[in-house]
Amino acid sequence: MEHPSSYGGRQVVILGLARSGVAVAKLFHEQGAHVTVNDKKERQLCPEADELEALGISVVCGSHPAGLVHEGIALVVKNPGIPYTVDPVRRASELGIEVVTEVEVAYRICRAPIIGITGSNGKTTTTTWTGLMLEAGGLKPIVAGNIGRALTEAALEAEQDNRMVVELSSFQLKGTDRFRPRIGCLTNVYETHLDYHGSMNDYVESKAKLFANQTEEDTAVLNWDHEICRQVAEGLRSQVLPFSIRQELDYGLYVQPPIGGGSEDDAHRMLVYRSRDGALQEILPMKEIGIPGTFNVENALAASAIALTSGVGVEAIADVLRSFGGVEHRLELVGTKDGVQFYNNSKATNPTATIKTIEALTQDIILIAGGLDRGSDYMELLPVFGRQVKGLVAIGETKEKIVRVARLAGMSRVKTVDTAKQVQDTVTKAVREAFAMAKPGDVVLLSPACASWDMFASYEERGSMFRQSVHNL
Repeated sequence: MEHPSSYGGRQVVILGLARSGVAVAKLFHEQGAHVTVNDKKERQLCPEADELEALGISVVCGSHPAGLVHEGIALVVKNPGIPYTVDPVRRASELGIEVVTEVEVAYRICRAPIIGITGSNGKTTTTTWTGLMLEAGGLKPIVAGNIGRALTEAALEAEQDNRMVVELSSFQLKGTDRFRPRIGCLTNVYETHLDYHGSMNDYVESKAKLFANQTEEDTAVLNWDHEICRQVAEGLRSQVLPFSIRQELDYGLYVQPPIGGGSEDDAHRMLVYRSRDGALQEILPMKEIGIPGTFNVENALAASAIALTSGVGVEAIADVLRSFGGVEHRLELVGTKDGVQFYNNSKATNPTATIKTIEALTQDIILIAGGLDRGSDYMELLPVFGRQVKGLVAIGETKEKIVRVARLAGMSRVKTVDTAKQVQDTVTKAVREAFAMAKPGDVVLLSPACASWDMFASYEERGSMFRQSVHNL
C-alpha cells in the first residue's frame, strides 16, 4: 500500500469495527479518504459506530453486503481475525485491490523504530518484559499491537526517540507488505490456528513475514531450539541472534548448563550472553526469574536478547527479570482457599501452551479445560493426564474430546459442565467442581488448551470470569 496521505479523495473500506478498525478509519478519514467501515455484527453490538458516524464516516453493520467492494475501492484494511475467505476479501482479490491489516498502515506512519514480537506462545510475556527492560534502560518504549493499544493509535503518538514494542499475531503479519521492524523476534512455532491459515506452511510463512523486509542493519531474534525457527533463519538478510535453553551457543543467549543437558540442578543454572568475539556475560541465575516455568526462561532469553540489541545494560535487564510478577491471564495466581491454589492461565489457547504450564507447576493439578473446537483430538495432553493432572473439569465445544483423552490416561476424577444460558454460571460450576476434587496442596488450573470463542468474547473475559468465580467460593 501507499502512505495513508496518498488516499485523499479515494475510497477505502475498513472491515471490522474493533479498536484497530476504529483507529484506522479515523486515520484515513483525517487524510481525506472516503471511508466505509463494515462489521457483520448487528448495530446494537457495535458501540463504536456512533462515534465514527459523528465524524462523517460511513458505517454498515449486520452483514457484508454485496457491492461493498467494487472497482472504485483503492484499499481494503481488514481486521486480522477476519478470514480471507469472506466475500468482501475474496472480491477484493478478484479485482486486484490490495488487502492489508492495520500493522501495514501503522508502519507507514510510525516515526519510531519498531520491535516486532511474534510466536505461537510466549509473545505477550516477552513483549511486556521487553517494554519494561527498555523503560529501565531509558529508551521510552511504547507497547502496542496485539497487547492493549491499537498500533495505529500508538504510532501517531510515537517520536523518533521512542521504541515501538509490538506484539504481532500471524493473522496480523499475513496482511503486511513492506512492514520492516528493526528488531524482530520469533519466540517459537507450534501447530495452531490451522483453521484460519489452512496449512502449516501458510502459518509459518505468515510468521516469517516479520523478517521479510529486514536488511543487514536489522536483527532477527530466534529460538534456536525450534527447527522451524532455524529454517526461518536461512536466507535472512538481517543479523540473526539466537537463544536457547537446551544448548550452549557459540553466539547468542542461553542457559548454562543447558536445561535437559544432564544436570537437573536448576539452582545453579545461569542465563548468559556470548558475544561474537566469544566473551561471556552473565545475566542472572535462572532461579531468580520472577515467574515460574521453563517456557518463561525462553521468554526471558528472548526479551533479554531484544533489550541487549537495543543497548540496555545487563543490570537493568536482570532487575526487570527479578521483579516482574507475570501478565494477567498467564499463570496468574488469583487466590488460595483451604490450602488449594487457583491459577488463571486463560491465555493458553492451544494444547502446547497448556502442557508447558502444567510442566511449570510442581503440585498435583485439577485442570479446567475446553473451548472452541478447531478439529484437534487433544492427544498431546495424554502424557500429562494422570501423571501431574489428577482431575479434569471439561467445558465448551471440546469437552468430550478432552474427556476421552483423560479416560485413555486412566483418570477417574473427571467431570463435564454443560454450557449454561449465563456463561458465568458455567465457569462458576466448573470452579466448584474442580475445588471439590482438590485437596490441600493441590492447584486448580484454568488452562483451556482451546480458544475462547465458543462461549466467550475473548480469553480475557474467560479468565476474568474464572477469577470472579474463585473469589466467590
